[in-house]
Amino acid sequence: MTRFTQLFSSFRSQVFRFKFSRFLRLVRLPGLATLSLFVAFAPFQAAAQNMVIKGATILDVTNGDMIKNHVVIVKDGRIDSVAPARSADIPKGIEVIDLQSHTLLPGLIDMHVHLTSGGGYHGYESLKLTDERRAILGVVHAKQTLMAGFTTVRNVGAGSFGDVALRDAINDGDIPGPRMLVSGPPIGITGGHCSDNNLLPPEYGISGEGVADGPWAARTAVRRNIKYGADLIKTCSTGGVLSKGTKVGAPQYTVEELTALVDEAHSRGLRVASHAHGAEGIINALIAGADTIEHASFINDEGIRLAIENDAALSMDIYVTEYILGEGASAGILEESLEKERMTGATQRSNFRKAVEAGATIVYGTDAGVYPHGQNAKQLSRMTRFGMTPLQALQSATTVAAEVMGLGYEVGKIEAGYAADFVAVEGNPIERIEVLEAPSAVIKGGVRYR
Repeated sequence: MTRFTQLFSSFRSQVFRFKFSRFLRLVRLPGLATLSLFVAFAPFQAAAQNMVIKGATILDVTNGDMIKNHVVIVKDGRIDSVAPARSADIPKGIEVIDLQSHTLLPGLIDMHVHLTSGGGYHGYESLKLTDERRAILGVVHAKQTLMAGFTTVRNVGAGSFGDVALRDAINDGDIPGPRMLVSGPPIGITGGHCSDNNLLPPEYGISGEGVADGPWAARTAVRRNIKYGADLIKTCSTGGVLSKGTKVGAPQYTVEELTALVDEAHSRGLRVASHAHGAEGIINALIAGADTIEHASFINDEGIRLAIENDAALSMDIYVTEYILGEGASAGILEESLEKERMTGATQRSNFRKAVEAGATIVYGTDAGVYPHGQNAKQLSRMTRFGMTPLQALQSATTVAAEVMGLGYEVGKIEAGYAADFVAVEGNPIERIEVLEAPSAVIKGGVRYR
């Protein structure tokens, strides 16, 4: 290897988070004995743009109205006004985006993703992934998610606070991605679904970083996650489909432990998402005060009643069963997990319908990361197939999700003062919701990405 290539390789490794074409500006070789390398680079994300969006039919997701002949004026990354085209005061020299024959919606929200997971690494295949590799995968998955029209996500579970780093890199403009609320490592019992590593035998002596047994240990784990940047707390009150050795419906954590965990989080202003498939674990989490129930596969009438009474939301990932049973084996999902999914998927879809009919609050959560990122919108059509109207499904991924996340003042609507987050599709998603699986334009914070 020449001296030039040695030095260049070393330099490149130090600035790996920037695109090569952005940082290499000038290489000067004054002689064989010395090397001078001058480089200028800039963050990925451009400053928020001022723009006018015209031509599109605007879907008001609060009531289903289709608003025609209006323009949206964006200033400094926020919606300045939504006004009739004939009377709008359009600033001179502003960029105009013409979206004729398109429908314009607020940027979509997915409340259950794992951006540092995925890529076909399941079961024992997941042991190949270092924390560093997961962080790199997170960069790829964040862009895929954004380009799919999901401008806001809630990341519920990531080791080594990789999701905190990913969130911060996006916020700082280093990489493209959705705005994120993140949980850091999920908290749970020894041998539990989301907290421990059950793939390795005992001689390795490895315990997961999220293990916290007992009420005070649970409180300590919450405090640790907050210390290192979590926006919410993720716990598990039942076993899971994809964890080795757990029973999908069996309770994990006592009500006493869950109550301590939720109390600690709420006292610090954080909401709690509880993974819960089984009926008893769902009820335990609701009694403890959890804000959202993830999966809710075997929820019964009492669980639905408690969710409504406690103003808790259900995040039911009713698409992912198709991927697990259709492609999971080739992606490394264990036969044990495939069998658990065969017992779970159909029941979850039936209970989804029951929860919709009962009037429970249901938010859009896909579990992307179990299946490939960027395909988040596929669940919309399943939600309409199993009980929701198209407008209800869209609200679950916009206004309802924003309120449950605590961001109802910021995202989820096309109104003055809101973040300039948009997705545009050809056709009418109320008539054919599948059009959202192939967006034509994606704008986040006044920056065009698609």
